[in-house]
Amino acid sequence: MPRVNSLLIWFARLAGIVGGVMIAGAALARLAGAFWLGGFQIGTLLQAGTALAVLGCLGYLAVIAERRTG
Repeated sequence: MPRVNSLLIWFARLAGIVGGVMIAGAALARLAGAFWLGGFQIGTLLQAGTALAVLGCLGYLAVIAERRTG
């Protein structure tokens, strides 16, 4: 299972980075006074970024759980 864990870690990293960028972008756009960005409401982009960050955390949690039980 080391190959699967390695892929899961990279997936978690990617999801976390993209989520963080989306959260930061939504926050900066809202601070600039924008309500819409690229056809999406800022709140929607913030929620999508939060979902990706949580997905990254869950990916890391799955790897940790596998290491402890396996």
